[in-house]
Amino acid sequence: MAKPQKRHGKAGLLFGTMVILLLAALGWQLWKLQGQLSSAQSQQKLLQAEVDEKQAENDALEQDIAEGGSQEKKEQIARDELGVVSPGEKVFYDVGK
Repeated sequence: MAKPQKRHGKAGLLFGTMVILLLAALGWQLWKLQGQLSSAQSQQKLLQAEVDEKQAENDALEQDIAEGGSQEKKEQIARDELGVVSPGEKVFYDVGK
């Protein structure tokens, strides 16, 4: 003889509703985390590009140091950073900028 199935009524409906709400909340959290992960990956790419650029600058500076201070390099630095002018040389400045 088969036993008749019991009906859970309101308790079963409440449990089902709670499970659905819990799954919806978990889905929402996963969706938000996916957005944060995507944003962090984009930021990582930008920062990696910046690191690569700084590394290239450092490599160039290390090469300059290894080559020593050639006279040409010293003159270039004096002109670019200190504004040194050779005797008889005329310098024109663009004041329009």
